[in-house]
This record gives sequence, structure tokens and C-alpha cells, in this order.
Amino acid sequence: MGELRFRLHLRAMVLLLAAVPLVLAIAAVVWVVRQQSDQLAQAQIAAMQPILLQAQKDELQHFVQTGRRAVSRLYQQTGHDPQAPQQALELLRRMDFGNDNYFFVYDLQGKSLMHPRLPELEGHSQWDLRDSAGAPVIQQLVQRAQAGGGFVDYMWNRPSTGRNEHKLGYVELVPEWGWVMGTGLYLDHLQETQALITRSTAAAVRQTRQQILWIASAALLLVAAGGLALNIYEQRAADAKLRAMAQKVVHSQEDERSRVARELHDGISQQLVSVKFVAESALLQLERGNADAPGTLRQGIALLQGLVRDVRRISHDLRPTLLDDVGLASALAQTAREFGERSGIQVEAQVADVPPIPEAAATAMFRVAQEALGNIEKHAGAQHVQLQLSYGAAGLGLQLRDDGAGFDVAATLRQARSGLGLTNMRERIEMLGGTFNLASAPGATVLTAQLPAAVLKMD
Repeated sequence: MGELRFRLHLRAMVLLLAAVPLVLAIAAVVWVVRQQSDQLAQAQIAAMQPILLQAQKDELQHFVQTGRRAVSRLYQQTGHDPQAPQQALELLRRMDFGNDNYFFVYDLQGKSLMHPRLPELEGHSQWDLRDSAGAPVIQQLVQRAQAGGGFVDYMWNRPSTGRNEHKLGYVELVPEWGWVMGTGLYLDHLQETQALITRSTAAAVRQTRQQILWIASAALLLVAAGGLALNIYEQRAADAKLRAMAQKVVHSQEDERSRVARELHDGISQQLVSVKFVAESALLQLERGNADAPGTLRQGIALLQGLVRDVRRISHDLRPTLLDDVGLASALAQTAREFGERSGIQVEAQVADVPPIPEAAATAMFRVAQEALGNIEKHAGAQHVQLQLSYGAAGLGLQLRDDGAGFDVAATLRQARSGLGLTNMRERIEMLGGTFNLASAPGATVLTAQLPAAVLKMD
């Protein structure tokens, strides 16, 4: 009974060691996804505000110019008929496009000639009228019209709500009768768009969190199933080996999960949110008849194409099948060639013939080269890369040199999120008894990995 309790306790500890890091990693990923999504939403709001404001200005200008053409046509038809001004005012009064959107007309002295929503103002001077912020609204409208027409931002009572709200007005001068004619739009669409972006981002975060939790639950179930299998089939002679194997599996799984989580978060998740937002923007533009909708759709298609490439790359990175098919030397040469074609960076590869070596050594070297090329493409801004693989009595050596911007190696390694790739590369080599060095300065970053000959012998 004592031996059985010891074995059960030991297996419970193994399960705990597997489950706790997984739960902590999932919690950290959920938190990072939330933080980054909030930052992305704020950036999207900041980027879209000028576009939406310009769209509203274009819409206002179009409305006023439509009314202006109608008045000019009437003037040409009636000439100097004394009834023509009144007919023009009635025409503008009927050109209504919503409860809160209408034309207004003032003369150059600020007298209201036509106001569909506030008819009690007609015939009275509003020259000294000021909004809740103290701005002389009518004076600004008249001055802007006399200056050739333009936009005025002011506070005005909204008919549908009865509250003073921000309004963007556009006015033009009607020189035939000395009028200031204009219309305006309330700026609530900006707040609605901000709320839409915030809701969309929150929905994406919830969906990502649910997917992560499903993955975590499945992983925990797998760990529990593994523990049950150990309870059934393990024997005392295999306990030590299984404990060592479990520790290695936990470490490798956590490292791989961390890498995949970074790939999904830094690339796929944010690109999906961007594609969703671009699609919603295109839909909004189509509903409003905006001519920019095709361009927005093309932008979404380009984002989707990039997303497909990233998914293929992540799938390929999960297992370097090139090593199994053609060996380390050919795999590195092909990877360097594909990197140059994809990135447009000139790559000079010098790869020596390498005899059969242990899979762990080949995988470590390949992964280091793969991670280093990825970092160069994302961060270095390099124009030229040299990749050299050497083999001799001293062992197996890999060197990558680029002419990029360089970076502070020590500071990068201190930042857990940014330095995780460098840490993984170093650990891969040092776990096999090799050495890993990295030096960087503007115009010259050199990475060197060396495995001694002792670890390259085949069993």
C-alpha cells in the first residue's frame, strides 16, 4: 500500500506539473490578447476618424451644391420675377433629407429667411446668436460664405432629441439674392463608429478567449488521460524513465505552445480583426453609396491573402519536413532561397555537405536558421543576408550575417516577449552542448551557432 500511494502521489505531481504551466500560459495569452486588442481598437478609431469626417464633409458639400444648382436653375428660368426668391425658399424648404437634416437660409445681415424646423426665427435677425460654447454661430456662417464657402463646427439644438449637440455645417453664398445657404450634419456618426469598433474588438476577444479555453480544456483532458494510462500500464522499473520523459515533453510542449500562441496573436488574430473591420467599413460604404467601397474591398482581399500565407507558414513551421526529405544542408539552401523570393532580400548561402547527423542536432540548427531569418524579415530592414553552414573537425557551425538596422541585444533579451525567440535559439543549441553568440550594431548583425563534433555522432 505504501508503494502504491507513493506511485499515485508521484503521478499526481507529474500531472500537476503539466497542468499548472499550461493554465498559467493560457491565462497570460488571454491577458495579452485583450491588451493588444484594446490597443488595436484605439489605433483603428484614430485612423478612421479623419476618413469618416471627410466623408461627412463630402456629403454636406454635395447636399449644398445640389440645392445651389436648384436655386440657380430657378433664377435662370424666372429672371427678375419678384416672386422668384420666395419660390426658391419654398423649394429649399421642401428639399428635406431627414428629421435632423435640412437647408437654412440667412441674409448677409444675419436675418433668418427660411428655417424648416424653427419657423418662428424667420424674419428675425439672429446676428448676435451664440451657441452654448459662446461662439457667434450666424456671424461665422455669414463670414464663411462670403469667403467662398466652407465648413463651420458649432453647437446647435437637435430637433429629434431637443439637446444641444455638435454640428458640422457647410454654407455657400447665393450672390443672385445675397443669401447664405447651407445645411449641416450632427457628428454622432463618429461616436457610433467608435462604439462599433469597440464592440467588434470585444467580440473578437471573447471568441479568441473561448477558443483558447477549448484548447486548454482539450490539453488538460489529454494530460488527465495520460495520467490514467500511467496508472494502468506503468511498472516500477519504468517510473524513472517516464518521469524524465514527462519533464521533457512538458518543456517541449510549453515551448511549442508559446511559439504558436505568439504566431496566432501577433499575426493571425490581429489580421482577422483587421479583415473584419475592413469588411464592415466596406459594407458601410456600400450602404451609403460611397465610391471608395471597391478600394476598401481590395484592401480586405489583400489582407486575406497575407493571412493565408501566414497560416501556411505557421503550418510549415510546426514541423520542418524538409529535414526528413532532403537533409540539413539542402533544407537550409531551400529555406534561404524561399526566404529571398518571399522577402525580396538578397541572400547569399554557402552550405557545406553534411553527413548524416542526429535528428536533434539537425532540427536545432534548422530551427535557429529559420527563427533568425524570420527575425531579419520582420525587424532588421536588411538588404543583404549571408548564411553559412560549415562542417569539419570542430563540429557543425552556422553563421547568419545581415546589414540591417541592428538592435540592443542585452535590452532585447531583458524583454520577455521580444526576446523569447532569441532565448529559444540559445537554449536549443546549449541543450546539445553547443555555443550560441549574437552581436549586433547598425549595419552588421552576426549570429553564430556551433555544435561540437561529439554530439554529431550517430548511435
